Amino acid sequence: MIGNDWDNVLKVVFEGEGFKNFLNKVDEEYNKYICYPKKEDIFNALKKTPYEKVKVVIIGQDPYHGEGEAHGLSFSVKKGIKLPPSLQNIFKELKNDLGIINEKDGDLTKWAEEGVLLLNSILTVKKDMPLSHKELGWQLLTDYIIKKINEKDEAVVFILWGAFAKSKKSFITNKKHLIIESTHPSPFSAYNGFFGSRPFSKTNEFLRINNRGEINFKL
Repeated sequence: MIGNDWDNVLKVVFEGEGFKNFLNKVDEEYNKYICYPKKEDIFNALKKTPYEKVKVVIIGQDPYHGEGEAHGLSFSVKKGIKLPPSLQNIFKELKNDLGIINEKDGDLTKWAEEGVLLLNSILTVKKDMPLSHKELGWQLLTDYIIKKINEKDEAVVFILWGAFAKSKKSFITNKKHLIIESTHPSPFSAYNGFFGSRPFSKTNEFLRINNRGEINFKL
C-alpha cells in the first residue's frame, strides 16, 4: 500500500477488515465533497520517509484546507504556493536557530527524504473546513504509527508543537528518544514559547550524539 517497509510495520492494520471499511468511508467523503490532499498524496509522509529511516517526527494536526496547499506532509505546501503563516514562523525560527534561510519554497519533501516524518494526526480534510475529518478515525492509524516509532531501537526526536501534538506525548515512552515541545508556530502562539525554542539545533545535537547523522534543513 505504501511501497516501502511501512507496509510490513503496519501489516496488521492494513490487512484488517476494519481498515478496509475505514478506507471506504474516506472514499465516500472524497466522492461527496472536495477534500485534500489528493488521494494519491494522502500517505506521502510514509512514502517519503520509510520506517527504517525515521530520525525525527514532526506531528501536525490536519492538512491545510485551502486549494492546492496540502500534499500529505505536515506543515508543508506544494511548490509555488504562498507560505502559510505557521510555516513562515517555522522558517523564521530556523533562520534564528541555524542561520538557514528558506523563504521561497514551502515544499518540505527534502526534509522528509532526510528522515523527518512529517505526520499529520488526521490525514484528510474537507475544503475550507479545518478539522472536518476529526471524527473519521485517522487517529487510530496515526497514533499506532507513533507507537511503532516509539519501539525503535535507534534514537528518534519527536517535535511536538502546540497542545494537539503534545497530547501524543503519552505514546512516547522509550527513554532512548528525545521529546522537544513548545507552543505552536501559529501567529497566535509563536511568541509564547515557539520563537527561541531552537528545535532544529537541539534535534541535530541529539542526533549527532547518538550517531544518527544530522538533518540538513536547507531546502
